[in-house]
Amino acid sequence: MQAKERIKFTPAAKSQFFPTLKTRIESYFTENKISRHANSTMVIKTIVLLGIYILPFCALLLFTPPFWVALLLWFLMGLGISGIGMSIMHDANHGAYSTKAWVNKWLGYTIYLAGAGVTNWKLQHNVLHHTYTNIATLDEDIRDRGVVKLSPHSSVQHLHRFQWLYAFLFYGILTLYWVTAKDFIQYHEFKKSGVNKQTRRENNELLAGLIIMKVIYFSILFVLPVAVAGIPFWQVFAGFCVMHITSGLVLTIVFQLAHSVEGTSYPVANGQGNLDKDWAIHQLETTVNFAPKNRLLTWFLGGLNFQIEHHLFPKICHVHYPQIAVIVKETAHEFGVPYMENKSFTSALRSHISSLRRFGMPSINDAIG
Repeated sequence: MQAKERIKFTPAAKSQFFPTLKTRIESYFTENKISRHANSTMVIKTIVLLGIYILPFCALLLFTPPFWVALLLWFLMGLGISGIGMSIMHDANHGAYSTKAWVNKWLGYTIYLAGAGVTNWKLQHNVLHHTYTNIATLDEDIRDRGVVKLSPHSSVQHLHRFQWLYAFLFYGILTLYWVTAKDFIQYHEFKKSGVNKQTRRENNELLAGLIIMKVIYFSILFVLPVAVAGIPFWQVFAGFCVMHITSGLVLTIVFQLAHSVEGTSYPVANGQGNLDKDWAIHQLETTVNFAPKNRLLTWFLGGLNFQIEHHLFPKICHVHYPQIAVIVKETAHEFGVPYMENKSFTSALRSHISSLRRFGMPSINDAIG
């Protein structure tokens, strides 16, 4: 990713879809006299999700259970950190959790519970992914990683024929890679490319903060169980891997089911770096909802199965997505704009696997549309 790679959305004719939709969404909150931010349901959910992560770790330290029980606790922690990431941290770092900036700031720091850096995440997610969704050269979520190909525009290797079989193994190591290497790699890449526009002093402070955060994170997760609770290091290491493989699988699959599925587009800018597309319509053409009627899944995923609504209105707390989805869908149909959704989690998963197979075919570049 080079600093000069900046794409502009320059439609030949400005669509009234998004202005109309914004007015209708604003009217929904005004007429119902509700805030677009967190409500009591979200506060309770925050407490529950933090408990799912913190309480099992406390149990490990206090009771030093048998190894098989400890692995179950580490597994719960993996689910907990996934829920925190998708619900609390995600909303807070979008400014959607509260009207108060300091609340968003401190709840955004819950990303540290996963051992990840908040600044890098904001640059990768808020700036690159949300602005340039499914544009392979800029969207970090579908960037060519060599082993797994998530775009029709990157080169096909022989091993990609089988990526629909092995991709999920690599999905499982996402957060392990994140806490050990990704933050530092992104720090240098974002600084070099110009995505990170901070001063040299601010960047030095950012790097120092990353190092300190990682030291504290690994000290808590490894030193406390070994030194305080007397748990053998190998057991702690095994549990740590179980936790991160669990969270890696959950987080990666959820994000892939919204963008790397059949029906989504992967636009390429022209020679001047322009896309003849309205930004809001681009979001609907590159994003798919899934399992909208599954309340349990919606609760756990932080509404990320309503990715269309999230991409259009990232500053609205996810607890409101099921309600505003009705408005978004009706308005999209009115303006002839695509509104894609897979009715269930399994149908979305099958669609993702189908995309992996298609991207791994040597002839795929001949059929790019």
